[in-house]
Amino acid sequence: MAGVPPVLAIALGGALGAVSRHYVSATVMRWWGQTGGGAFPLGTLAVNVAGSALMGLLVGLLVGRFDAGVALRSFLTVGFLGGFTTFSTFSLETMLLIEKNQWALAGAYALLSVGLCVAAAFAGLALARGVGAGL
Repeated sequence: MAGVPPVLAIALGGALGAVSRHYVSATVMRWWGQTGGGAFPLGTLAVNVAGSALMGLLVGLLVGRFDAGVALRSFLTVGFLGGFTTFSTFSLETMLLIEKNQWALAGAYALLSVGLCVAAAFAGLALARGVGAGL
């Protein structure tokens, strides 16, 4: 991606990330037999955990181990993973659960989302450090 302006790399990555988010989330929901509103938002949770793990891995590899250019780092982290992860969707789904008086589900979803995503980011970073140590 040498020579590509970072803003173009971010735009392309964001578009690809958003489309990927849609398909990954829908696939996870289908795997668990969930359709319609009111179901536990497992698709969004899966996307956020996977995106957090990938963010840790990519930051560890692209910043810590390899000399990736600004455009590639921007494409993958700000663009693709920014479009792929869905914190605004997480906020909306939590709010909707609360509005439906499903406080236990809303609380579980919020705790799992934050806890698992932070843990996944650390796991991705640890993986990147382990991969880099073997090079």
